[in-house]
Amino acid sequence: MATKEELAEFFEQDFPQANFIIERVGDRSATIRKKITHEHLRPGGTVSGPVLMEMADAALYVAILSEIGLVALAVTTNLNINFMRKPASDKDVIAECKLMKLGKLLAIGEVSLFSDGDPNPVAHAVGTYAIPPVKKFG
Repeated sequence: MATKEELAEFFEQDFPQANFIIERVGDRSATIRKKITHEHLRPGGTVSGPVLMEMADAALYVAILSEIGLVALAVTTNLNINFMRKPASDKDVIAECKLMKLGKLLAIGEVSLFSDGDPNPVAHAVGTYAIPPVKKFG
């Protein structure tokens, strides 16, 4: 298992491009936040789809690593996302992940994405991660 602080340090060192804040981990779940700036918007003043997909994927990764420890080589094998409404261009994006299955080789989770302060989700994603097998020596 990894704590919120250990995860934040891991992302800062190994994934410096990860520009989000880990708000909460535990109980097979995670919540992360991303500050939305002009660079995250597409024409029409909405948060771009790739930003929302990034947040869904990152929330899954954080939730999984909080349970299995800092396994850098766990990778996304599938991510399905439904965009439900236009996110606010002046609010942070919040991603809340709940793991549905956590096995030895696969993890499956669902993520709801929100504009900060709005209880209605802007997107919903389901993703699968492959977890590398533990190598046994001897």
